[in-house]
Formats: sequence, structure tokens, C-alpha cells
Amino acid sequence: MAIAPPSGGRPGYPPRRKTDPFANIRRNHRIKAEQIRVISPTGKQLGILATGKALQLAQQFNLDLVEVASSAQPPVCRIMDFGKFMYEESKKHSHAKTTASKIKEIEFSVRIEANDFLTKLRHAEEFLDHGNKVKLRLKFRGREMAHTEMGFVVVNRALKELDYMGHPDGPPKLTGRNIFVMLTPLPVNRRKLRFHVREAPGPGAAPGGLPVMPPPAPAALPSA
Repeated sequence: MAIAPPSGGRPGYPPRRKTDPFANIRRNHRIKAEQIRVISPTGKQLGILATGKALQLAQQFNLDLVEVASSAQPPVCRIMDFGKFMYEESKKHSHAKTTASKIKEIEFSVRIEANDFLTKLRHAEEFLDHGNKVKLRLKFRGREMAHTEMGFVVVNRALKELDYMGHPDGPPKLTGRNIFVMLTPLPVNRRKLRFHVREAPGPGAAPGGLPVMPPPAPAALPSA
């Protein structure tokens, strides 16, 4: 007689466990302390109350009593809508994972023109400002591989121009016929837009008002 596998599993495999990221948060009747420091739904300190009385107060508002600082003496609990809290936390976590997984790539060349260089920087800045990681890639063509230092000059210039928006995860590296470097966006309060068009720039200035150095003119490659 065949034995049916456990519900939710496959033959020969243990059943899958559903992990609840909020399982360790004590709330309502699971709070063990006899006395707790209570915070109201609006953030007001209500002082130290007996846990039973605090729970009754939460029930009057049709809300939950949630332990937010278990190591404090006495533990700190807040009256809140725990279902809404779980939804908002899950949404923030999902958004953070989605954003972190997005990597945008910007490609440069050794002989890139000044206008194209500025356009690439503008796109890179836009991606960083949206919280995306940006991979800078410089591709060598033909005999340019004999002068890889020229490519590093262009990439390092781009890194310098973007240091208001992101920082490199490591130094630029040559892999095959390409130079790669990954940029991670700075915290939002440290980012400074340099290439976002706000007003007509003056001569020799970037659209954001800060001077931008064009990429160095590459030296002529030796003839074969």
C-alpha cells in the first residue's frame, strides 16, 4: 500500500516550512511581562502600566498591543494595527529587494566624444538617483587593447564625476577586452545631482551648474 507524502511536500522530501518573519514579535496575550511601558497609537508615552490594563486599552481602540523593545526594563509596547504594520514592512522589504536586484549598465569607449561622455554620465546619475546600482563598462576595439591605460583614464574620470551620487564597490578591473566597475548609490541625503537640467548652463558648465571636465583626448594609436 503506497504511503501518501505529507501535505505540501513531495515523496522523499520533508514538508516545506513556512517562515513567518513576524513570529518572534510578542503581541497581545503572548506578552509575558507583568508591567510594560506603553506608547499610544499616536506615539504618546502613556507610562508604565500593568500588561492586562494595557491590553484592555488596546482592545478599546480595536488595535493590538505589540512588544517593540523586549530587552528594555520594563519592556516597551506600542498600541498599533499589527496587520497594517506587517503589510507595510513586507512592502518595504519587497521594494528593497526589487531595487537591489536592478543593475543598470553604461558603456564607454576609449575614443568617446565629450558630448557622448556627458550623456552617459547623465544616464548613470539618473539610475543612481533611482536607487539602482550602475555597472560602468569600457570596451576596447581592435588595437586599442595595446593601450589599456587610456581606457582606465576614461573610467576613472567617470568615477570622479559621479562621486556625488555613488561610490565604486572596488577598483576598475580589466577582464578580457573590457574594463568593469560597479557603482552603489550613496544614501539619499548625500546625493547631489550634477547633470539634471534645471536651467540653461553657462559656457563650460554642466547643466546642474557644476563644472565638468571632458574626457581626456586619447593619444593616436601607433600604426601597424
